[in-house]
Amino acid sequence: MTRPEIRDLLDESRGDYRDEARPRPVRTSLWHPSAPHDDAPPVVLLSHGTGGSAGQMAWLAEPLVAAGFLVLAVDHHGNNSLDDYLPQGFAFEWERPRDLSFALSVLASERPLGPVGAAGFSSGGYTGAALLGARLDRAVLRAVVDGRVRIPELPEFPGFLDALRTSVPAERLERALADAGDDRSDSRVRAAFLVCPANGAMLTTESLAAIDRPVEIRWGGADTNTPPEENALRYLDTVPTAGGRSAGPHVEHYHFLGDNPAGEETRRRVAAEAVDFFTARLRTGLPTV
Repeated sequence: MTRPEIRDLLDESRGDYRDEARPRPVRTSLWHPSAPHDDAPPVVLLSHGTGGSAGQMAWLAEPLVAAGFLVLAVDHHGNNSLDDYLPQGFAFEWERPRDLSFALSVLASERPLGPVGAAGFSSGGYTGAALLGARLDRAVLRAVVDGRVRIPELPEFPGFLDALRTSVPAERLERALADAGDDRSDSRVRAAFLVCPANGAMLTTESLAAIDRPVEIRWGGADTNTPPEENALRYLDTVPTAGGRSAGPHVEHYHFLGDNPAGEETRRRVAAEAVDFFTARLRTGLPTV
């Protein structure tokens, strides 16, 4: 198993949910190729599922590293299993793509990089799509936060919306929602591989239809957390550049967690498909970052 380099980055442009006067923490894991093929290696950005961690994505990071990619993952603030869960971390998902763009900029300031792709699981799948231009529907988000539209409880944080309403002052919540639907795309990201992507029903059709970079999607046929009919298939049917298929009729959502033995073979197979996808899309002489 390849051990990542851990870096505790701080984004001065955004505040810590616990204290807005402090910068936002962006703990970053870097998996470096043991025998790099390039002076400017291609990069894959990884985003974990809600309440997960960068380390849980090692099942995907390690095969990519073995194929010569430099892999960058972050622990999304307030939404990762290594730190305290915070309701803002679960609600303000539009901040996730900014974490990856920020960490990529730090890395790019230090060394030359090759073409960049993004991959993620569940909420991390949404994050990858957001980096290509998928945008949340601000009106739908406001209705969810206000309680006018009900969403299923998150197993990782039951009652997080109630906690959000009671712990975040109304004016601060309104300020956060004001830019929730903004474009979070990053022109450096050339392609995305999405595993059980979430938030399908909360994205604008126009933004999905405008994505013009390659997207590949995998989902579980028995996924009840991010049902494919509302999520993966909406991405597949709306993004004109998307391809994809089910990972199997009996594959469940949590089969894609790195410590779940029931999903070991599925993860191995999907990781190999991701390696093939990024090899085809990022090793074609595209401009470096």
